[in-house]
Order: sequence, then structure tokens, then C-alpha cells
Amino acid sequence: MADCGLDHELVSDALSDLEHVDDAGAHSRCDSINLDGTQKPLSEERGTYGHAQKMRASMTYAFGRLQGLGNMWWHESDVGGGIMVGNPSISTEVSSFMCSLRRRKVKAGEVANSARAITTDILLKLYHHNHLDENWAIQPYQPGERLNSHHWGGGRARRLLQAAYTIAFVCMLRFDEVLKIQAHDFGVFEKAVTLHLPFHKTHQNGDIKPFHLWAFPPHEAHICPVRALAAWLSESRIESGYVFRKIASGDRIAEANTPMTSEQFLELFRNNLLDIGIDPAPYGTHSF
Repeated sequence: MADCGLDHELVSDALSDLEHVDDAGAHSRCDSINLDGTQKPLSEERGTYGHAQKMRASMTYAFGRLQGLGNMWWHESDVGGGIMVGNPSISTEVSSFMCSLRRRKVKAGEVANSARAITTDILLKLYHHNHLDENWAIQPYQPGERLNSHHWGGGRARRLLQAAYTIAFVCMLRFDEVLKIQAHDFGVFEKAVTLHLPFHKTHQNGDIKPFHLWAFPPHEAHICPVRALAAWLSESRIESGYVFRKIASGDRIAEANTPMTSEQFLELFRNNLLDIGIDPAPYGTHSF
């Protein structure tokens, strides 16, 4: 196998750290297919899709926080040479497997879990934590810097999250709908911001009424999309194209006009929940 840049001793340490978190998962695989592609016997015990999600969340936490690999997508380093950086649990391969596993589970009759809804209390806690000086400050980019277990995202990532949280919550949008928003979808009318969406889950055939967003009073700043959006656009300086871009290493905003993926957003969101002591497993892209 080609060297993918992953420290095998690091992986071993991460798995050891996980034994007390998910001991049952170490003895019960969730898939009905073996690694060689053969079908498992029907008599063999299999975990649920929800259990597989918890296993992945545990591994993401172990690699990201306990081993200090952060929350960046698993990808080849800019220096090339096949050196991989980021969190191995946040990779295209793992995401593809989880999607295919879910399809097989649903086909086999397993009922999909509903995502737990976010609340204003949770948004208030996220707002206060993200606005702490050490989290909200914009730090200079330092090549090769590794995120530590207490600082998975910088001020730009947290500004993006706050804007997305509030828009999703107030407009009752899914994350994947928020991530598709482009700069030309916004307009300013007197003291309000208007949001014209060309798509919406409840209006498949168009005729979508615009959202009129007004600044909330200070005591409701944690759910105010106008304040959050202003903070994000002021820092990102995005004037055209997708508003919510990918966040690259070093808390940098990707230059390409490419929206943040749902996978990266979900990982950032769940890490943010861990910041305030909330189990992220029940929360997903439909939590708003």
C-alpha cells in the first residue's frame, strides 16, 4: 500500500483512546458486507446506522482533538509527494462509505434517525463561545501550523458558522440550502436585508417569496442573521459568487468560487457543539 502520510502509531493511539468511548463498536461492525465484498451471514450481529455514525464521530474526535489533527478535510498537502494532511475520518472515502451504508440500511428496512432540532438556548451558547476573544480574533496564517484540541477553527470559520446558523434558523432552511446561497441572492431594502432563493424544499416549482431580514435587538444578537451576515461579509470581503466558501488550512477562505461542502459544514458544526459540551451525534443537516 502506498504511503498516505498517516502515522500508524498515531492511529493506534487514537484507537486505544477510543476503547473507553465505543467498546461495543470495536466488536460489532455495522455493514452487511465484508471488506472483500462478500456478504456476511444473516446470523452475524450488525450494528445500526446510528451506531456507525457514533463510531465515526468518535474517530473524528480522537484524530481531531486527542491527536491534534484538527478538523480539516483529509487531503494531499500543498507540498505534494503523496503527503496527506487533515483528519482521516473526514475524507471522501469515509463519507462515500457512510452514504452507501445508509442506503443499504434503509433498503434492509432500518428506519433512519431523525436529526435533533437546534434550539435558541444552544444558539446562545454557541454565540457566546464563538465570540470569546481567543475564538473570534483573526490570527495571521502560519504555514504548517497544526490545530490543537481546543482550537479547531479560527475567527473566519466561526464567523461563517454564525452567519449560516442564524440564516438557517430564522428562515427555516436546511444546511445544504444555506450553502447554495450566492451574493446576488441578497439585496438591501431600507434597513432590511432581503434574501431571494431560487430554490426551497417547500417550493419545488418556484414562486418563492423573499425573506425580509431585520436586525434584532441586542439581547437577541445570537439569532440575528443581519448582524452575523455583516460580520462574515466584512471579514470575507465576498461580493460575488457563493457566500459560504470552503475554509482551507490556517483558517483561510478558499479563493475558488466553490461552496463549502455539507460534509465540512457538518463537521465544523459538530465540533462547535463539542465546544459547549453537547453531544453532536443526534444533530445533522436537518437540525435547523
